[in-house]
Amino acid sequence: MGLSDSKWVDTIGGLVKSGPSGVASKVNEKVDVFRVLAGTGVIKPARPDQLVKMGLALARWGFTPATGWGVGAARWPQEKALIDDFGSLTFTEIDEQSSAIATALADKGVKEGAAVGVLMRNTRWMLLTLSALAKVGADAVLLNTGFGAPQIADVCESEDAKAVIYDAEFDSLFDEAKDDMLYILGYVAEDEADVKGDKLTLQDLIETETKLGRPKHRSRQIILTSGTTGKPKGAPRSVEGPEPAAAFLSKIPLKARGTTVIAAPIFHAWGMAHLGLALMLSSTIVLSRKFDPENVLKQIQDTKASGLVAVPVMLQRMMELDESVREKYDTSSLKVVAVSGSAMPGDLATKFMDAFGDVIYSLYGSTEVAYATVASPKDLRDAPGTAGRLVMGTTIKLIDQESGEEVKQGEVGRIFVGNPFIFSGYTGGQDKDRMGDLVASGDVGRFDEEGRLFIEGRDDEMIVSGGENVFPAEVEDLISKMDGVREVAVIGVDDEKMGQRLAAYVVKDGKGSVDEDAIQSHVKENLARHKVPRDVHFIDELPRNATGKVVKKDLKDSDD
Repeated sequence: MGLSDSKWVDTIGGLVKSGPSGVASKVNEKVDVFRVLAGTGVIKPARPDQLVKMGLALARWGFTPATGWGVGAARWPQEKALIDDFGSLTFTEIDEQSSAIATALADKGVKEGAAVGVLMRNTRWMLLTLSALAKVGADAVLLNTGFGAPQIADVCESEDAKAVIYDAEFDSLFDEAKDDMLYILGYVAEDEADVKGDKLTLQDLIETETKLGRPKHRSRQIILTSGTTGKPKGAPRSVEGPEPAAAFLSKIPLKARGTTVIAAPIFHAWGMAHLGLALMLSSTIVLSRKFDPENVLKQIQDTKASGLVAVPVMLQRMMELDESVREKYDTSSLKVVAVSGSAMPGDLATKFMDAFGDVIYSLYGSTEVAYATVASPKDLRDAPGTAGRLVMGTTIKLIDQESGEEVKQGEVGRIFVGNPFIFSGYTGGQDKDRMGDLVASGDVGRFDEEGRLFIEGRDDEMIVSGGENVFPAEVEDLISKMDGVREVAVIGVDDEKMGQRLAAYVVKDGKGSVDEDAIQSHVKENLARHKVPRDVHFIDELPRNATGKVVKKDLKDSDD
């Protein structure tokens, strides 16, 4: 009987449930994880020699990128693991090249437990670097490609980075090089030859003769908060088991050995999470250095990709393509468009699914809590704007900001999340608010009677206008659906009479006429009077960071 036989899993589950309740509960969780992974094709029979190689990779490197490539090399050695702007690589090629780079890094002084800054776009060099660091036992500090030199310097200092690996385009950010820091270039374009000079490159390092031990320190990825409201903070991530992957896959129907286009930046928690999923599934990963909406459609067509990983603004840019451009490409292979990273504006999900089919799976989470809920295509059709339903193994409590008590169904409260992948605190020693094993997501929300979560806004964005609590997100969502509006951000500003008032920053789409009176009248007709923006500013574009999030503090600065 094969491991993936669902009847066998059901039989085991039945036996467990008849046992002692405490043991049954724990083992039931494992059975659920097993059932999900078997259903995706991750767990299936393999030859004894393959099992030995897979077991050795897991024993040496744990649940890290290195193990993903090692398992793929054991089972599908000559099959394509990666397609990027420069061609393709097999599982064996990535496994061997990352081992060579790991050996070279160790030879040059990168020790177990050391922190290494990684400032790279989505290419093979990013994936090779992450795998190599895992084989050394070093931590990867994932630097945001939108950071300026001061932010990068701050992060490298606070994380005590001993080396930095970066694409040549970012060379100017390291003009003030430190003598005790190892600098290595990743991708170097043909017109960047002068940048290379005598600097080491990853291309040089893949010629190193491999000599690897078994690190005692389990490599972590240190994800940085976006820094949209202050200095970025490091949130370390290490995976100790398959539960996080199973939680995703219980809601998002990706399958083993599929092809996934990862358009979201891998330095971001969402891109990194899907890199982990793709490695668990031994998927073929498709990358491109920079996002181009038409190129994504071409990649889906050319590779017959079943999955696309994106952030909402990317879907928005794809929908802004002329319909004749979108229809040039056959995207019928697409089964899953996994979206996260920021709120889905207005009716974007519905419009996208009307064009590409019911394929959007929208995840709500954060750098700190990882995942909480997923909205399926049906959820997004039935209740536009929902953040979806609880993911397997996750608990959410909504807490009243004043009383500290759990709110009733339908009422708004601060969101506290618990799951096996909750972060343990920032690397600098700070922490998010906690309630027992649950961590604050930073948002407020409510559950409807169907158990779907709705996000009302950031808990630190709520303003009090004339004695009334107002969350800007509700107003943003309403305005974004108006004809003539491409996107909008709403913030609170000081007001002598009301305490605070709302100000809206609107980007027109050029397809309709909209003015201040129309926006204010529309909000007044649909929401309470105290939610009407007193100020409406029309701007060319919203300030965004490299992951597509709106940087609202920049709007506040411009309003001062």
